[in-house]
Amino acid sequence: MAESKETRESTKRGPMFGRLPELRAIEQAADEVVASNEPRVVSLVGAAGVGKSRIVAEALGRLRNRGGGRKEPRVYRAIARQSGGSFDVLDRLLRTRFDLPYGIHDEVARESLREQVAALLDDRKVGDVLYFLGSILQLEFPRSPLVDAIADDQMQLAALRRAVLKRLLEADAANSTSRGVLTVVLEDLHHAHDDTLEIVEYLGAHVQAPMLLVVTARPELSAQRAGFAAALGSRHVPLEVGPLPDMDAERMMEQLLAPVAAGGGEVPTELVESAVDMAGGNPALLERMVRILHDSGVLVAEDVPTDDPDIHEERWRVNLDLLSEVQLPMTVQDAVNARIAALSTEERNLLEKAATMGAVFWLGGLVVMSRIQLRSPEIWDPARNEDEAGIAAILEDLVERDYLLPMPDSTFPGEKEFVFKHNLERESLEKLVSTTVGKKYHQALADWLEYRTGVRAHEEHVAALAWHRERAGATARAAGTWLEAGDIARGRYANAKAAECYHRGLELLGEDDARARLSALHHYGDVLELLGRTEEANAQFTAMQALAWSLHLQAKAGAAHNRIGRLYRNVGRLEESQKHLLAGYALFHAAGDERGVASSLDDIGKLSWMRGDYAAALEDMRKALTTRKRLGDRRSIALSLNNLGLVLQDSGHFKEALEAFEQSLRIRREIGDLLGVVTTLNNLGTIAQDQRDDARAMALFQEAIGIAREVGDRHKIVLVLTNIGETHYRLGSVPTSIETLKEAEKVAEEIGDVLSLAEVVRGLGKAYLIGGDLTKAREYTSRAVALFEQVRSKVQIGVALRTLGEVTAAGGWGQDHVQKATGNFQRALVLFEEVGNDVELARTQRAYAEFLLKVVEWRDDPRVQAEAKELQRRADDVFAKLKISAVGIDPGAFFS
Repeated sequence: MAESKETRESTKRGPMFGRLPELRAIEQAADEVVASNEPRVVSLVGAAGVGKSRIVAEALGRLRNRGGGRKEPRVYRAIARQSGGSFDVLDRLLRTRFDLPYGIHDEVARESLREQVAALLDDRKVGDVLYFLGSILQLEFPRSPLVDAIADDQMQLAALRRAVLKRLLEADAANSTSRGVLTVVLEDLHHAHDDTLEIVEYLGAHVQAPMLLVVTARPELSAQRAGFAAALGSRHVPLEVGPLPDMDAERMMEQLLAPVAAGGGEVPTELVESAVDMAGGNPALLERMVRILHDSGVLVAEDVPTDDPDIHEERWRVNLDLLSEVQLPMTVQDAVNARIAALSTEERNLLEKAATMGAVFWLGGLVVMSRIQLRSPEIWDPARNEDEAGIAAILEDLVERDYLLPMPDSTFPGEKEFVFKHNLERESLEKLVSTTVGKKYHQALADWLEYRTGVRAHEEHVAALAWHRERAGATARAAGTWLEAGDIARGRYANAKAAECYHRGLELLGEDDARARLSALHHYGDVLELLGRTEEANAQFTAMQALAWSLHLQAKAGAAHNRIGRLYRNVGRLEESQKHLLAGYALFHAAGDERGVASSLDDIGKLSWMRGDYAAALEDMRKALTTRKRLGDRRSIALSLNNLGLVLQDSGHFKEALEAFEQSLRIRREIGDLLGVVTTLNNLGTIAQDQRDDARAMALFQEAIGIAREVGDRHKIVLVLTNIGETHYRLGSVPTSIETLKEAEKVAEEIGDVLSLAEVVRGLGKAYLIGGDLTKAREYTSRAVALFEQVRSKVQIGVALRTLGEVTAAGGWGQDHVQKATGNFQRALVLFEEVGNDVELARTQRAYAEFLLKVVEWRDDPRVQAEAKELQRRADDVFAKLKISAVGIDPGAFFS
């Protein structure tokens, strides 16, 4: 079971004062979970030592003891460790829930997990669930056909992992009335890695089940995840935990010193007052002051017999002679320094070695460091390890004195694991180690870690090995080990951790080892792109291309150019995108790489489609599809079919477009391609819009946005939100439309996607036009035209010009505006005729005809009236082609 702060706190603790509001807030949240059958998230944020963990422990105790027929909450608790792995706290949480202690044999753990998960989900087919749980628990499970199909798509795999954890929590939270409310406590989240925080944030916002999630953290979490609280919405109960008021601090100090009064002594008033003044309302500092008084001999503990001979009471005697010599700490650092000063030389030396090891350390590592300067015995008798026994005895004493905490389970089988009770003490002790001595320690630790069982199964341990090698001065070996840690993290879909490891490894590698550098640049760029750090990803792919060129590796350079081209295309920089995509195609062709050639053709075709060159787009995409069918890559086949559908739709081949989308969707559902499902559902929604079936369009878009949010792809979220917003104003709900489009606008601006931003802004212009706010309509639509011109996308420029024409015409501001509106409509018509986009041409013809019929000055002009009727007839002919039946699509099929 994972450790619990509730069971490992020192016995020298003070009672709780001044925290009743926080306790009541947690109790109320628990009651709301039961009453509403919905989740609540309580976050306690405050500085170190203010008592966040104590509040949680007290609140849980009160919930357990309330009675009245209420079921006790089912509590699972885990603590994030400083410098822990990507999913350290989730690993510990799952081990608590499924009773999988560290050190248990992998096969036993796998079988136990399989049985428990199958029972929990009432399903024997839990292969996919076990695979993703195993990636967190460092347990290998076979990959299913679904996982195989998307194994190269890190974003898809990460989305599935989130969905698995969500499903697991919802199943566990079911029937809370009869089983007790599921209560998950995650402490010290400021230590958790971004990969974990992303999952916790997602679960907190999206779990649909009666569950109480309680998290604690220091204020730095707000800087690390600025949107954490906002993402949780109305289910969030934020609690800011501040210092104790003076009166409560005095009461606490008096209670801490209660054993003095019990022994007949008198608690010096000046001691209480000065302690309260110096602690500044920090309960932990008050407790440390009492600990210092014990260490300095001012307080002496004595066991006093009671009426029961088996029970003794602890009472304290005050040594007043020493009181004047003790200087109480005024700050936390003063308390740390006083605690270190109370150590013997042998104890301090041992803790310096432990601090060098890191936030977590092991007895075996201390033994190895202690033997650096010792001569080995002529014959090693394993029964006579006096040095190990001596170290173990010192550690046991330090545990009793609140310097250390023993872990109930060890990461490494057979090793005794410890952590420092107070991290500031560890940091101060580490600073006492000289650079020269530190290098020897780090080298010994690296050599020792090499031989630990399972060290290479987890990026946390490999990263620790890399860090020790780096600190020991073994730069080349450290670089390779950092890159190895990055690969392991990437394989577990821990992209933020992978990026950190790749960055450090490449930094240390410098110009050495071209093969390792080329692979690392490729993978580093990929994870940066997934994290939305586009400019940094571009820099890695550019460096990859330069290195591939210097080594004359055409296929590698082609891959780099293609990735750069996609990055530019995604943010609307189409000219730069074309240069790189064409270069990638030429390099793949020269290298005889068929898969690369097909990928390039599809990418180039998509670029041509975005520019409105449908003939070129169809030609390239059909070539790509033919090659991919020959290679048998179903995921790529689905991609080509979807892209073909887009071009066919925009060029007026509606029946063929629908067929292509449906084939693509069917394959993508079968192989579990989540992002692909989002894209194709969105495209089918746009066809429903063209058929004026807005209710069906909304159903498709709603399914798409649900999956897009689960995946976390912000580009896809913007795309689908834009279409949802436009569907709302088509259905007559303008305020909801504007609210939705504003959300899309914010995300598009955050990710720097100019093309998507232009689409959103154009949609807002249309929404304001329908809502009658012509000033805002004109402002947004003019901005959209400028943005589309910036990316040189003819189709989107035409759409924006049509909307601008509608806005201008609606203003009714006189002949000058009639001429401007006419000019906007006619420019849009020319653009759509040039690119052959029949759908947008028909939409513009219809809008222009309505405009011509409404202008008062032209009502009696037969030429204008005839032109308007001819435009309407052409538009009706195009839309008549869209009145075709679509194969039924079950919006819930994917997650059934």
